[in-house]
Amino acid sequence: MSEKFLTVPPFECAWREDLKFREAGRGCVAFEAFASNDVTLVFRENVGSQGYHYKRDSSPHYTIILGSHRNRRLRIEVNGKTAVDVAGVGLCCSSSFQSYWISIYDGLISIGNGKYPFQDVVFQWLDSYPNCNVQYIGLSSWDKHVKYRNVNVLSLTHTHMPLWKHVVFGDYHVEDEVDAADCCNYKHMDYDKWGLKNFLESWDLSDVIFIVSEEEKPVPAHKAILAASGNFSLCSSSFVIKVPTVSYLLFHALLHYIYAGWTQIPQEQLGSLRALSLQFEVMPLVKQCEETMERFKLDKKLFDTGKNVELTYPSIRPHCSTFPSLPVSIQQLRQLKLTGQYSDVNIYIESYGFIAQAHKIVLSLWSIPFARMFTNGMSESMSSEVTLRDVPPEAFKALLVFLYDGQLNDKVIDSGALLLQLLLLADQFGVTFLQQECCKMLLECLSEDSVCPLLQVVSSIPSCRLIKETLERRISMNFDYYISASTDFVLLDETTLINIIKHPDLTVTSEEKVLNAILMFGINAKELFGWEVVDQLIVNSKPELLFGERLQLVYDLLPFVRFPLLQYSLLEKLQNSNIDRHIPVFQNLVNEAINFVKCGLAGPEHEENVRFQHRRSSYRELQYICDGDDHGVLYLAGTSYGEHPWVNPLLAEPRKITITASSPHSRYTDPKVLVSRTYQGTCFAGPRLENGQNCTWWMVDLGQDHQLMCNYYTLRQDGSKAFPRCWNIQGSLDGKSWTNLRVHENDRTVCKPGQFASCPIIGPNALLPFRYFRVVLTGPTTDATNPWSFCICYLELYGYFL
Repeated sequence: MSEKFLTVPPFECAWREDLKFREAGRGCVAFEAFASNDVTLVFRENVGSQGYHYKRDSSPHYTIILGSHRNRRLRIEVNGKTAVDVAGVGLCCSSSFQSYWISIYDGLISIGNGKYPFQDVVFQWLDSYPNCNVQYIGLSSWDKHVKYRNVNVLSLTHTHMPLWKHVVFGDYHVEDEVDAADCCNYKHMDYDKWGLKNFLESWDLSDVIFIVSEEEKPVPAHKAILAASGNFSLCSSSFVIKVPTVSYLLFHALLHYIYAGWTQIPQEQLGSLRALSLQFEVMPLVKQCEETMERFKLDKKLFDTGKNVELTYPSIRPHCSTFPSLPVSIQQLRQLKLTGQYSDVNIYIESYGFIAQAHKIVLSLWSIPFARMFTNGMSESMSSEVTLRDVPPEAFKALLVFLYDGQLNDKVIDSGALLLQLLLLADQFGVTFLQQECCKMLLECLSEDSVCPLLQVVSSIPSCRLIKETLERRISMNFDYYISASTDFVLLDETTLINIIKHPDLTVTSEEKVLNAILMFGINAKELFGWEVVDQLIVNSKPELLFGERLQLVYDLLPFVRFPLLQYSLLEKLQNSNIDRHIPVFQNLVNEAINFVKCGLAGPEHEENVRFQHRRSSYRELQYICDGDDHGVLYLAGTSYGEHPWVNPLLAEPRKITITASSPHSRYTDPKVLVSRTYQGTCFAGPRLENGQNCTWWMVDLGQDHQLMCNYYTLRQDGSKAFPRCWNIQGSLDGKSWTNLRVHENDRTVCKPGQFASCPIIGPNALLPFRYFRVVLTGPTTDATNPWSFCICYLELYGYFL
């Protein structure tokens, strides 16, 4: 097969759109040339034409001629005028291809011989009036043909060190026309598959190059990664390491293990790979080589000459090339971050200042946006300083800790606000695994008050779809609470509210709540109110003015209110309202519901219409009537929720509820007494130590299939005079984290033996459903002998039962 090259005839110049510096005025071109004299490169601001020659160019440009004057001199021309003319430097070779490189950095022109740019410098010259706009490279000649091959354009950093990035690779053949699309290697970036393996033997961000085998194959790598993986005898000032006795196959296998977390090698080369790993102290690979060789030794049938064996670093996420799934020491990475060794970027935040010394490769292996920032040829890729704007400093520090550790620290986990900021940064910089961890932690530490604000933030982040759907479902299932506790729901975007209203798990105590929510959202309410307020406002205003741009949304959402499920008396009020007269959609829906209530199903078209169907997760209202009535949830459990006559629910099989006390079961600490229909003179729960303090309680578990929004409760004093004065009723979803539903401080309601005490529960917490409830003594009773005995013989709970 013939070798590809480009031959430039005498007095001509070859141009290509893709032979250009990434940053104007800064770049390096490495190439091989075969010529008797006048190897000529032209650097100008725009690409030249087919008939271009530098002798006729009047525009700003540099011309560098190697082997001028019959291969005796080096010349540099600026805008057609000779600026440098020196003898015996940068001469040509007419017997074989010769390697050269030329770099330009803000007027500093450097020229060298050899395969490796920035080595073997033979000449440098600084232009006093530099042309910082030259970008395109032309390959030219004088009076004889010049052959070029292996033309590479490299980027420069501010320190005049290479990024070793092959921006363009040109293979030319004299007989073939070369398409630029065939020469450029474009990366197809996939966020899910992104990781350190994308930088395996890549010139991107590399700061060390290994010259491998007798063929002297260049292999780029990254000092920070190698230093955290083993001992490669690196030093900050050197960036070329020669390993002539190591084959490329072995060295590639070693790097593949470090960068990708796995590698494969012919079975007969396992011993050589082990020796190489031991030489560079990559101990996890040494151990795996030894274990595999031992298995082959014990069972020779496993050995198959020529067959590859795969070695994978033990990890919970195999074949994942981010920390901690790689044989990279997290402790060593932390030390590199702490000391700044091998760091190549200082990060600043506007209006804050210096944040940290970091390593571009570490940031980029997690983040495609960081990788683009550092390799796109813009200012960030050329500079060792990056200034970020509109970035919270503490959250960015936490982001850096994660990028070096691969896990969240306790400070972030314990701070919901910081966790949310970190989630936004993870989305901004495309750190998908961190996004998942933040979402997981946010859900675990979620409080009722943070649900709507969090949903408002994540609804616009595509990668947070799972947490968005989780929060929408949570609001749907606790709809009464979230539209009654605050107006935060009004700040949600329209699509999110529609998803909540239309959610199949929407759970409400009354369709009036749904109507109120739609109207409050429609007028962007600043305070909580019901439809009656809107009814008054609409008298002096048109719907277009009252609802503004949200009017159409109100029209679209009103059909999702199941008006036929409302009480007839309320429907009559709605029919006579001002809203009914001003909003036709509302009027039609109310009239339809009234006709349905009066006449029943008027036709088969109503059978499939969800507006005429009860929601599958509607609550059953259990209303307090009087002390000791049979309307509470504990009485209902004794009937198996209406299936048979009442029996003590703690004696029924299967048992529907569970009641426990803070003290062990005994003759006078009997949970059955609290749900019996018979008064008992002595029944108490004794104290226990919790967190070093006395704590006395009775607790009810409704079972995993049931919840109650408790709005009323009743307890009854036993026959003693140990009257409670300070106690709370609390609710919980898990029996561990408790929410106060009502707090009693110095409450003197109970003042007689056998007395009932029934109390309403008001406020937003009355609209939260719970599985567990407990009454807990928070202060001593009036009995000085046993002040921490909670002496009640009856308990009942009311509200909305699911």
